[in-house]
Amino acid sequence: MAEHSTVAVLGTGIMGTAIAHNLLRTGHTVRVWNRTAAKAEPLAAEGAELAATAAEAVTGADTVITTLYDGPAALEAATAAAPGLRPGAVWLQATTVDLGSVTELAELARQAGVLFVDSPVLGTKGPAEAGQLTVLAAGPEEARAKVGSVLEAIGQRTIWVADDATTAAATRLKLVCNNWVLALTHGTAETLGLAKGLGVDPQSFFDAVAGGGIDCGYLHIKSDVILSDGYEPPSFALSTAAKDARLIVEAAEAADVRMDLTAAGAERFRRAEEQGHGDKDMAASYFASFD
Repeated sequence: MAEHSTVAVLGTGIMGTAIAHNLLRTGHTVRVWNRTAAKAEPLAAEGAELAATAAEAVTGADTVITTLYDGPAALEAATAAAPGLRPGAVWLQATTVDLGSVTELAELARQAGVLFVDSPVLGTKGPAEAGQLTVLAAGPEEARAKVGSVLEAIGQRTIWVADDATTAAATRLKLVCNNWVLALTHGTAETLGLAKGLGVDPQSFFDAVAGGGIDCGYLHIKSDVILSDGYEPPSFALSTAAKDARLIVEAAEAADVRMDLTAAGAERFRRAEEQGHGDKDMAASYFASFD
């Protein structure tokens, strides 16, 4: 494939917008579609072609990237796009979905004659905008050879975990990684909530753990969000994190694994959503510490 290709991005939320921006920055021709069209319009100023329908966006595209909310949303968009898919094109499915949806999406790709790559990404708004995502990918060698320049544009590295996307190997790894991220997020939020309740200066906590094995950069990133009330715009929205927590619990239950902490974290997210914090950064789990 030529170094610069035509890429269709379906879904222009936080991740999709950043991905489209970096593809444009690196010289690719980019078409974008979003169910709420107004969210895609800012990309036109950068040179993206706005498509009225998903099928229009993918027509003639070398690569299609889906960055939507969940499995049903990805399946709906891909089904609508199917008439425009070019046989032999590569579909990078970057939405975080349930394991069953990977099977459905892969079958849709097979019927359309496109190369399907299960390819969720690790990273939030900042890394996405900087083109520093980590792409977790499972797909055939034929597809890998075609999307090198696309993957280089959106991520700092790609980890190929399997050559058969139907195994959902990349999505399974993504759920494991996200479980760790959510655990750190809740741990930070709940610890700062406890500090407030006990009248402990958060800086005393940071000083106590500084430089030791239980200190970490992510603690300080999310602490800064909480202590500065900097929840908006979100790096990763709480409502999306809540969806991912549910996916993790469901996948674990199917594998006969008990996820007590993750289930409790999902409940924290539910309470925070109920309090009106769904559109804020997922560090707003903090508010679930209080009635």
